[in-house]
Amino acid sequence: MNNLYEKALDGLSIEDPVKSFFDWCIERENIRVKREKGISAPWTDDPIFQKGRFLNTFREDDRGSKAVQRFCAPLKDSLPDLVHALFFARWCNKDTTLDLLDPSILKQTKNLKEFLLNSVSQPWCSAVYPVVSMHWEGKVYERFEACTDLLPALVDFLVKCINASDGNVVTATEMINNKFGMSNDFPIFMAVIDISWFDPETIKPDTPVPSGIGAIPYLDRLQDHLGLEDHHATALKMVELQAQYWPNSPRKFTPVDIEYLSCECRKYFSYVNGTKKFEGKNVFTPKGNFN
Repeated sequence: MNNLYEKALDGLSIEDPVKSFFDWCIERENIRVKREKGISAPWTDDPIFQKGRFLNTFREDDRGSKAVQRFCAPLKDSLPDLVHALFFARWCNKDTTLDLLDPSILKQTKNLKEFLLNSVSQPWCSAVYPVVSMHWEGKVYERFEACTDLLPALVDFLVKCINASDGNVVTATEMINNKFGMSNDFPIFMAVIDISWFDPETIKPDTPVPSGIGAIPYLDRLQDHLGLEDHHATALKMVELQAQYWPNSPRKFTPVDIEYLSCECRKYFSYVNGTKKFEGKNVFTPKGNFN
């Protein structure tokens, strides 16, 4: 797969990418806290944070993830129901849709389809990340049909793959996508890693995670700076270093945090490097006090 971000940081000197990583995390968290307290913008003196759009330091603070947690929490004691809800939620990935749904409707395919088409603002799903077509038993299913018609019949298969993964999100994602044949397996990964919020015995919070193309340039910088052999070793070292660089952090990082935040750092330093422009959806416009 071609990496559109491969050259994003080319030619840019970052003296200490570890310190820069934690500086980014602390500043982004400070912005979130000020905003949620109702303090008026700007919440930072940093011109890139003022103009650019970035996710929160902790992904559970993002609007979409909050909606996923609210939607799925009632099902946390039943792994099959939880898996069903998480896969639907990550195929949908739109907070305003999820907030209108009761998870019990997932087992009522006709009612679910009618509700998504007629009772929520359109489009019913988010375009934050691509959800490509999937394959099952010789047929191709697009996004809507996959999460309404097909998903209920796949729950047993999904649970079997997840239980066979020994808590490893990469293993589970690969097992599932060997059958789904999706050209981009990110939605599968998101649904599986979210299990760790509710059931850390089934999917372990410290599981290795795949390196997304947006995170690779900054993970490479961290890996080279730390002199480590791969991105997972780098993520584990960054988790360890959090206590040194951010001792009063709200919670401890996990490898998925390091991967996800490396993508955000790549975005930030792409602006510094001039390889990313403040235009279109990249421009942040305050609309309220949250996210």
